[in-house]
Amino acid sequence: MEKPSHIAIFPTPGMGHLIPLVQFAKRLTSLHKFTATFIIPTDGPLSKAQKTFLDTLSDGLDYVVLSPVNLDDLPNDAMIETRFSIQISRSLPALRDTFKLLHATKKLVSFVVDLFGTDALDVAIEFKVSPYIFFPSTAMGLSLFLHLNKLDETTSSEYRDLPDPVQIPGCVPVHGRDLLDPVQDRKNDAYKWLLHHTKRYSLAEGIMVNSFMDLERGAIKALQELSSPPVYAVGPLIQRDHSSTSADGLDCLRWLDDQPSGSVLFISFGSGGTLTSNQITELALGLEMSEQRFLWVIRSPNDKISNAAFFESYSQKNPTDYLPQGFIERTKAHGLVVPDWAPQAQILSHGSTGGFMTHCGWNSILETAVNGVPVIAWPLYAEQKMNAIMLSEDLKVALRPHVGENGLVGRVEIAKVVKGLMEGEEGKGLRTRTRDLKDAAAKVLSEDGSSTKAMAQVASKWCS
Repeated sequence: MEKPSHIAIFPTPGMGHLIPLVQFAKRLTSLHKFTATFIIPTDGPLSKAQKTFLDTLSDGLDYVVLSPVNLDDLPNDAMIETRFSIQISRSLPALRDTFKLLHATKKLVSFVVDLFGTDALDVAIEFKVSPYIFFPSTAMGLSLFLHLNKLDETTSSEYRDLPDPVQIPGCVPVHGRDLLDPVQDRKNDAYKWLLHHTKRYSLAEGIMVNSFMDLERGAIKALQELSSPPVYAVGPLIQRDHSSTSADGLDCLRWLDDQPSGSVLFISFGSGGTLTSNQITELALGLEMSEQRFLWVIRSPNDKISNAAFFESYSQKNPTDYLPQGFIERTKAHGLVVPDWAPQAQILSHGSTGGFMTHCGWNSILETAVNGVPVIAWPLYAEQKMNAIMLSEDLKVALRPHVGENGLVGRVEIAKVVKGLMEGEEGKGLRTRTRDLKDAAAKVLSEDGSSTKAMAQVASKWCS
């Protein structure tokens, strides 16, 4: 019996990269009978969340964890893009050994890396296996990546100091200060690594992007007009398996069951996002002033960096200790505060959820599109400011609170934006447009949908 076609997948560290790649692999196995192995780089033991997630991979998918690499020599202020890139670079010898074994035992037809994994493409080329890139973020981000070398060559100053917005092909203009974090300091190693990766994108035989035409029409059209490498819009790929919901998660859902339809604002800043102590206070008091129903996933604050929850040194204190005195008691009739984690996919698909205050991570944005939930855009790090601009200025499915001169979004502004989304005229318009996106997302994933056809194009290339 002939072996099934097999792909090897090498994700950048972090659940935000792993989740959409697993959804991509699930679509491949269900629609085209591929099998796949995830090769996981580490700098220590897998987190509990990673291990649980990987141990429940569906049939046809398995994983190998590479030996941990040592990153202790990196400076404490090394940006996350630098850490990811060096971790992957140092994992290459172990990757090659694993790849060699897979090549000998499987019908290996493709090797897929994600956005910071381009150094690993050399391994695929060495073994004459088709190298591909899966871009887990926006088509807008991919368009910037592919345009960055030209931008670097034609710009002498820092992008944030440019008087005019940067024109990314196919996208709304974006001011330099709103571009993703690693391009904000061109002398930083993170920027140099980003340039290194983007120069290597041409080594891929194709790039899959986790987006769809109705969400990013201009950017996707611009990308598909490029001659090489071809770009395939295969999204929205989001986590849909809810089987591992904890007891705390079930409590959230039971609370939602008791709320009126479309009445609850869900507040979450992703797996890594953190607010400052003062901002948590302003957010709490703003929610209280708004008198709207809310479900808030709260984390301990960090006054230095906005993605502190990614790092081991992050505070593990009870985050509710940082709330204003009496807040939980005063709002218990219409609000629920949940420490650290809640089942986001299920909350966003629940009938009582009527809005989402989000950091604008791409996985979260795709979940809002699939479920037709309008947004309050509150970007924190990475490419999230670009995402917020797309949502609020281009798609017009989000409100964006104004940041004061002190760097905080004040309680009065928060109350105004929350009320505007949940019961104002602005919110009604956003709701209509997000319902249209929901219908479009369902259509592109249908049997004859554009994302399904794009996936089939990729699969046929791998099997030819």
